[in-house]
Amino acid sequence: MSEPNQTAQPAEEMSEQQLSELLQIRRDKLQALQEAGKDPYTITKFDVTAKNADIRARFEELENTRVTIAGRMMSRRIMGKASFMDVRDGSDRMQVYVKIDEVGEETYKEMKACWDLGDIISVSGFVFKTRRGEI
Repeated sequence: MSEPNQTAQPAEEMSEQQLSELLQIRRDKLQALQEAGKDPYTITKFDVTAKNADIRARFEELENTRVTIAGRMMSRRIMGKASFMDVRDGSDRMQVYVKIDEVGEETYKEMKACWDLGDIISVSGFVFKTRRGEI
């Protein structure tokens, strides 16, 4: 089943019913994470090894190097067994490529079902450029 790409809708443009439904969905996702032992309120620190702006500035040096970034998920595009996310830290935006073969089926399913726009996430992976030249 394919999920639509997510785009943010400002809260002030939402009806009371839409906002209530959204809050219930978010609470249900939180409860599922907590029941799985992954309470986001207890995970309060990430071992960040690079800032997004530094990765861009030092791409040649960091290419094929494993880094860990953390920031707010600003968008995501689910494309079957692979997805793209834009993660923004205090320095810049970084596109993240998530492939089911790399993260495993359970993690990928959790990412699709539980992660929402605006969530603060940590991502570890190798620095590379896409076919379109995006770092």
